[in-house]
Amino acid sequence: MANVPFACRCGKVQGTLADVGWGNHAQCFCQSCRAADIHTGDPDPGSDGIRVYQTTPDKISFQAGQDQLAVFSFGPNNLLRWQASCCGAAMFNTLRKPTVAFAGLVAARVSDSGALGPVATRGFIPTGDGKHRHEGMGTLVFGMIWRAFIGRVNGRWRQTPFFDLDTLQPVAEVQVLPKGETARLIAQTSR
Repeated sequence: MANVPFACRCGKVQGTLADVGWGNHAQCFCQSCRAADIHTGDPDPGSDGIRVYQTTPDKISFQAGQDQLAVFSFGPNNLLRWQASCCGAAMFNTLRKPTVAFAGLVAARVSDSGALGPVATRGFIPTGDGKHRHEGMGTLVFGMIWRAFIGRVNGRWRQTPFFDLDTLQPVAEVQVLPKGETARLIAQTSR
């Protein structure tokens, strides 16, 4: 299993994703992922979707700039979306509680996304009739559950750079964006 370096846009946040192969390379077409990219200053991905490598937090380590992490969410119970405060770059996704070992690294932060392997799962693919479909969702769901289970049993869920284990709270204060922000961000770029 290979190790892959990652960095924010300006290079102040740098780290390593360990053991590529202990995860799932996914592509998401949902409105929240699209709005997150827009919010963090990346170009609107439009119909291309966002690629994320889903793994466990213990596979992510920082060599520089961990103190530059900031976090936001599109609601009080939604996914946490981590970014570099130095340049705004979208970096990671996590659940709101560390006890379920899950972290997604935004593939755009890896210099060679080919090192992540092929995309195995595609979610929320628009069908043209206002609905969406998924490809490889069983692989994604089973993999997430299996990795979270292993992380719980062996205690690796505690090896997280994103949460304070004494309080089980994120290491940065969560900025909860106002209701409707997802739609506003997408509408703003569609003009």
